[in-house]
Amino acid sequence: MNADASNREIEVPLERRRLPRRLRRAGVPATPPAPRIPRISRLIALAIKFDEMIRRGEVRDYAELARLGHVTRARITQIMNLLNLAPEIQEALLFANAGSKPRLPITEHDLREVARSVASEDQILRFQP
Repeated sequence: MNADASNREIEVPLERRRLPRRLRRAGVPATPPAPRIPRISRLIALAIKFDEMIRRGEVRDYAELARLGHVTRARITQIMNLLNLAPEIQEALLFANAGSKPRLPITEHDLREVARSVASEDQILRFQP
């Protein structure tokens, strides 16, 4: 074996990645990312939107919503059952300040349990955000 053959140098050209345009501008601070909206807030807003779509006749029923959303009918029912929450709870969850707390201390599963209560007063007592 030749000694020169074992000591070869190989040059590999590397592409230099450019910074995103917002970071390239000198002197202009980058815009902060939008605050995250809690998942439960998005689900309640989705349930309200679905309810409006059904009332306007854009979709016929939950089964059609499920087909359009590529989810099961059971999942649509779970989402729509969030509308059974007391209006005060819905409002508190919809307008939860995403910037101050990264997570709401209540899960969707917990809210489904709260929504099973028929009386608004019972729901409010069980809801402890």
